[in-house]
Amino acid sequence: MSPRYRAQVLAWVRAGGVFAWAGLRGGGEEGERWHLAGSGEHKQNTFDDFAAAADHLLAAGWSEPGRIAVMGTSNGGLLVGAALTQQPGKYAAVVCRAPLLDMVRYERSGLGPSWVPEYGSAHDPGQLRTLLGYSPYHRVTPGTAYPAVLLAASDGDTRTDPLHARKMCAALQHATTGPAPVLLRLEHGVGHSARSVSRAIALEAECLAFLAHQVGLPAPQPPDGTTP
Repeated sequence: MSPRYRAQVLAWVRAGGVFAWAGLRGGGEEGERWHLAGSGEHKQNTFDDFAAAADHLLAAGWSEPGRIAVMGTSNGGLLVGAALTQQPGKYAAVVCRAPLLDMVRYERSGLGPSWVPEYGSAHDPGQLRTLLGYSPYHRVTPGTAYPAVLLAASDGDTRTDPLHARKMCAALQHATTGPAPVLLRLEHGVGHSARSVSRAIALEAECLAFLAHQVGLPAPQPPDGTTP
């Protein structure tokens, strides 16, 4: 996705946070070669780019260990799910919204069959090995101290089935040895992305508040000085 104005980014920065948008192989903003370099058998490149972006924030002094929070939606939900399971110690908090997480069975629900050219199919032995190599659900490891995680899904989502978030939440809650919460936010009566303004604001506010709390970012005070 290409950078653009987002109200939630402004809210985060006004609260004292630093926002970074990671440009990763697999997107379309740099042309088709850039896209293909992060899809199919090359999907791991996307996750490696994301980890490198986090490392750069630390090296450049924009953040410090224990203060990096990440959020992704849909295909970005797969991204942060992979980041969470591949390097759990790198992130303090993760918000994973409307995600794909079980990459072995993703093509059996929703619009999954239409994404086989992008990710590959579990019916192909070679592609199955690739999918198992990064599938977040299959990389959850018991005895690992996972960071704080909020999984958000909608029961009317016909693109990315809410089963992904539900299964991942259960797996992480069972596996983690850390004190950080692993929560599921299930919204009723909406689909993949379209929702009323009030619901959109509620979703963004809750996700930002979750991340801010985990990294110690204080809530901004109203102009009159009262506690919100």
